[in-house]
Amino acid sequence: MEFILFMMIGFATSFVGTLAGGGGLIGMPVLLLTGVPIHQAIAAAKFSNTVSSFSSFFVLLREGKIGWKQTLLLIPISLFGGITGGWLASSISETTMTVIAILLLTFALSLHLFRKQPEQKQRAAVFPKKLYPILYGISVYDGMFGPGQASLLMYAYLRTGMEYLSAIAFTRFQTFVSCFGAFVTYLYTGHVNWHIAPFLAIGSLIGAQISVRVAQKLKNSHLRAILNAITALLIVQLMWHIIQ
Repeated sequence: MEFILFMMIGFATSFVGTLAGGGGLIGMPVLLLTGVPIHQAIAAAKFSNTVSSFSSFFVLLREGKIGWKQTLLLIPISLFGGITGGWLASSISETTMTVIAILLLTFALSLHLFRKQPEQKQRAAVFPKKLYPILYGISVYDGMFGPGQASLLMYAYLRTGMEYLSAIAFTRFQTFVSCFGAFVTYLYTGHVNWHIAPFLAIGSLIGAQISVRVAQKLKNSHLRAILNAITALLIVQLMWHIIQ
């Protein structure tokens, strides 16, 4: 019956993560509490995120919330970022990565709350050049550890004036590519537990499909409020993880 638990973890993680990021607030701590070693937990999360993020991205692509041209530009940034992060994972401590995540999330949340938001468009016609190194850095972080990665991407895309559902679509696609790159490195180093990863992926797939449909029925103001609330909770959870 353990597989049902992993499916439930995958569902909850993906449902929250698709709406606003921060799915790691649920998934990673619970996996560790069940006794899954940290590298196996991260590898399983990367595998399930690869499956679920592509499924939610494809729904929004089919409904015209995102275009292929800009999407293809993100592939090398996300792929090499994820691979880089996966290789660096063994050389940087979890505590260091947690501190970095807290600082980045606090900065992103502050910008979102206290700076005037750009005028919202259906989708950004052209990404500003300064956005690319930010996206690469977030993909590296995703490959190394990951909690809060999707939230950071959401803030980065929303700062360009992008409409919320388009930001979700780009975030899910970049998550798919970076997680795939990171997963390859974990597979190569033998950290993938195939008794966990497939069931986590099934739950994540279901959660992503339900979440992306819920997002389409909510107002942008409600979605932004969810993003801010999830980010604040994620910051608190990460800080608690450090002081324990």
